[in-house]
Amino acid sequence: MTERQKFQVIQKYEDFELRRYEACVIAEVEMNSDFGSATNGAFRYLFNYISKGNQKRQGISMTAPVIATTTETMDSDNWRVSFVMPHGSKLEHLPLPEDARVKLVAMPPQECVALPFKGKANMKLAEQKERELRDSAMAAGLMLSSETRVSRFDPPFKPGFLMYNEIVIPLQ
Repeated sequence: MTERQKFQVIQKYEDFELRRYEACVIAEVEMNSDFGSATNGAFRYLFNYISKGNQKRQGISMTAPVIATTTETMDSDNWRVSFVMPHGSKLEHLPLPEDARVKLVAMPPQECVALPFKGKANMKLAEQKERELRDSAMAAGLMLSSETRVSRFDPPFKPGFLMYNEIVIPLQ
């Protein structure tokens, strides 16, 4: 089974969870295009980074989710797409990306709200789930950041109705 990003559930609400994500390292690519084009385009660069094995190094294990992040509205043309490096990875121990588009970033522990959902995570469905999560979190008295993460856990060849995804929003 593919390793997943580590977190602890702090509190379960009726519609969502409040989680504390552990510190991690991500490999990320910034893309200036719509959600679908950004996620597809960035995936290629990120996959090349983790899979590029040569005599100097072995490839890096694939983890889940693949995360698309925006600090604007979901129909934004500014996305950061990232892979979470395997648990315990340290920035100083990871190979430097050969492609300048790929950046390694150390992420501190973070509290976020998360809403799981099934289906192909296209912009329309992700936008609907983001609104639901923001409304539910506001009703619970939680202050959220402007950042929205669309976290996809399944390969693209899996039937859409079986795909598992989450909307994740950091607290302010």
